[in-house]
Amino acid sequence: MKLWELTAYELLEKLQGKAITLEDVYAALHQRIGQLEGKVRAYCRPAKADNPSGLPIAVKDNICIRNYPVTCASRILDGFHPPYDATVIQKLKKSGISPYGQTNMDEFAFGSSCENSSFYPTRNPWNLECVPGGSSGGSAAAVAAGEAVWALGSDTGGSIRQPASFCGVVGLKPTYGRVSRYGLIAFASSLDQVGPITRDVRDAAVLLNIISGYDSQDATCVNLSVPDYAKSLGKDIKGLRIAVPKEYFSLSKESEFKGIDEEVKSCVEEAIEQLKKSGAQVRQVSLPHTEYAVAVYYIVATAEASSNLSRFDGVQYGLRDKSANSLMEMYKRTRQGGFGLEAKRRIILGTYVLSHGYYEAYYLRAQKVRALIARDFAQVFKDFDCVVTPTSPTPAFRLGERMKNPLAMYLSDIYTISVNLAGIPAMSIPCGISKGGLPIGLQLMAKPFAEETLFRVGHCYEQATPWHKMKPQLTNV
Repeated sequence: MKLWELTAYELLEKLQGKAITLEDVYAALHQRIGQLEGKVRAYCRPAKADNPSGLPIAVKDNICIRNYPVTCASRILDGFHPPYDATVIQKLKKSGISPYGQTNMDEFAFGSSCENSSFYPTRNPWNLECVPGGSSGGSAAAVAAGEAVWALGSDTGGSIRQPASFCGVVGLKPTYGRVSRYGLIAFASSLDQVGPITRDVRDAAVLLNIISGYDSQDATCVNLSVPDYAKSLGKDIKGLRIAVPKEYFSLSKESEFKGIDEEVKSCVEEAIEQLKKSGAQVRQVSLPHTEYAVAVYYIVATAEASSNLSRFDGVQYGLRDKSANSLMEMYKRTRQGGFGLEAKRRIILGTYVLSHGYYEAYYLRAQKVRALIARDFAQVFKDFDCVVTPTSPTPAFRLGERMKNPLAMYLSDIYTISVNLAGIPAMSIPCGISKGGLPIGLQLMAKPFAEETLFRVGHCYEQATPWHKMKPQLTNV
């Protein structure tokens, strides 16, 4: 097996046993990137393998790395070099892990396909005519293609889990407050979380242990001890209570949402049967406010985005239009040229729902329904340890297929959005391959700060199935 095919855990074992050197790892990775990056385009800024100091990790382009350009794949941040490391980057460096390349993304994490980047679209390694998912599409594609050992992404409404599902890798969105957001350029501050994208569940456990923990620089970070997640691996799931929400299999087939793809439904149902064989107790439940999740999300998230992105005005950092004759004209021209179409759409929508006369009608009401969605999960977790659903209603769709239909694009995240609104942890793991040769993901959810349950169930399922070992053949390259 080639070095770029190994998991981070396997590489660490070989490095500790002196079977390989760091130079070997970087050389293999550099060669792999050289072979594939021209087609996959997972990176917006690949790094060089000069003076390697630790196991490499790919980092999404919205996480600050000291003195590196960081742009959120947007022209508005051209020339921005953060003077500090994000807390997660500090933790990685202390653990002997080195940032190696910044991965492409939807601009400011606004998207579900990685087509909204100001650089170029990233392609799915399983089929280069398909999207890798978004917004952390570059991170998922890099891991799937062997262009990264592992990667960091961010998840606001499914932006780690959905691309993980589309690319056949593992993606974990931690509990809100488990991982510091200091140095993560904000999209929606009450929803964003940094998390791992890896080849298997063990790597996700190792990486989450490294980046988790209290940080006084993030007021939303919770001061709780971090368990050793690796201890959850290998435990059986006999007697574990698993809930299957009926709404995720029977959502309306009307309008833009055509319902769950039959192949996805079949693969997820087979995965549930496997969990039963492993000793889990499975029962159907109801999460009655699921149907409102997309509407609530696109009010709350866009409102927070409008507020967060107001700081990008061409004055202190990033792009500045120097042809303007007045301050107001400079603001307008800078933002007009700096923000892409989807960013403008969300800023306008968010500004509208926060405006006088509409705040109570939209934003305040959305927050009330958000509380009901969180309450639905709290009720279920009184009697169950884990909730199992599809990660996405379909496998990866084709490039350009939904770019002219924003609603259809937004509905790509219909199964992942509720998790962020409720603040609970969730993980996507591979559970099948479609007839078209595209991966399908299984989503596991747990109560707040119960990531150990996700690792326990995910690892048990992974060990009983072959899906995590399957690799894209990159036949289109």
